Amino acid sequence: MTHQQKSSQIRKEINLSYQQLKGAYPILKLQNSIGLVIFLIAIVAILAVSIGWYKTLVPTWLMIVANAFFMGILHEIEHDLIHWLYFKKQKTVHHFMLFTVWILRPLTVNPWIRRTLHHHHHKFSGTLHDVEERSVTNGEPWTIKRLLTTPDVVLGGLLRLHRMFSDMDREVKNGNLKVETSSKLKQIMFLSIVPVTIFAHVILYFFFADALLDWLNGRSVVDLSFPHYVDNMLISLNVIIYTILLPNLLRQFCLHFITSNMHYFGDVEEGNVIEQTQVLNIWWTYPMQLFCFFFGWTHSIHHFVVNETFYVRHIGRKKAQEVLKKYGVRFNDLGTFKRANRFREFSK
Repeated sequence: MTHQQKSSQIRKEINLSYQQLKGAYPILKLQNSIGLVIFLIAIVAILAVSIGWYKTLVPTWLMIVANAFFMGILHEIEHDLIHWLYFKKQKTVHHFMLFTVWILRPLTVNPWIRRTLHHHHHKFSGTLHDVEERSVTNGEPWTIKRLLTTPDVVLGGLLRLHRMFSDMDREVKNGNLKVETSSKLKQIMFLSIVPVTIFAHVILYFFFADALLDWLNGRSVVDLSFPHYVDNMLISLNVIIYTILLPNLLRQFCLHFITSNMHYFGDVEEGNVIEQTQVLNIWWTYPMQLFCFFFGWTHSIHHFVVNETFYVRHIGRKKAQEVLKKYGVRFNDLGTFKRANRFREFSK
């Protein structure tokens, strides 16, 4: 069988399993209602835990962990919304949900702009101009630099921007990318982080720099501090930093680590969905999977069957994974860490 035939068969068998699942549990057909209920539960949980922390009823570490978990669920809701899986006909509700999940996850890019980047990712996954995955370190050799920039789409993005643009220009020259598409991608990559994403990251830069200075001052290594207005700004933003930004930093590191290593890059045959992803569900990834709602378990399924909700993917994942394995989708290919996410051998 060709890869197109295999991919078609995978879609057919997984879709059939979903139809059988919804036949057995008709409640799963209430897509809008289920999405809205999950959305509201996650928000109420984040508010409850955050208020408990503010009133010193919940320890800081537990609040950060709990909020990161529920923000991981909101990321799945956003991803479904990007594919128009909830309230497609009720635009007001749809955009309200999209706005809310963004504001509660301000380290991420603008979701309306991300929709364009994400659809491009599905069409050209693993290519040199798959800017969505490249923005989260996919395709880079594993170094300290990659580790530190894994959760950072602002500074980390700037550090890899020149190479990404050069690769895109080469793709245009080689006829693999339209010049209009290249120009549009370059423009919206910048627009996607203005102003919310940049502002949220800058707050964290100051927060960690201030913590480092306090630590060095406490050991008499230096005698430095930020101006009072910076300290006052950090104090005024203390609740947002702890309840929103720090949980999102944890969530985003875990998501980017998992997604950048389960997607292949650079030598993927264009349009060959089987080469685009692997299932990454090895035991030692479980702590990270927890904060991205076990993304590595189910995202490969999504590449074959795009228009299905995240909760159906999870409920029906065992059958779907059997189908993926039968037709040659890789599972726990840990060699990707040495190959800089290449499907085959890595050559610089």
